[in-house]
Amino acid sequence: MAEAKKQKKTLVGSVLSGGKTAKTVIVSIERLSKHPFYGKYVKRRVKYMAHDEKSECAAGDKVMIVEARPMSRLKRWRVKEILEKAR
Repeated sequence: MAEAKKQKKTLVGSVLSGGKTAKTVIVSIERLSKHPFYGKYVKRRVKYMAHDEKSECAAGDKVMIVEARPMSRLKRWRVKEILEKAR
């Protein structure tokens, strides 16, 4: 029985900071979730540390990150591609 390869999770977010640590960027992922009681949509934000091999990301860039093996204590994501450069 040949097992199909699992699809890795991908997320799209914006880079909060880059360049302060070598080959690491902090990516902010925002999502809207409905409040359980009031029904209003609330912005939720999660920050991930992602591996940027070529150190080409800068603050404000829109990037796609993909799941990866643990690279350090907090890094479990890798920058797949830069979708939009900051102005």
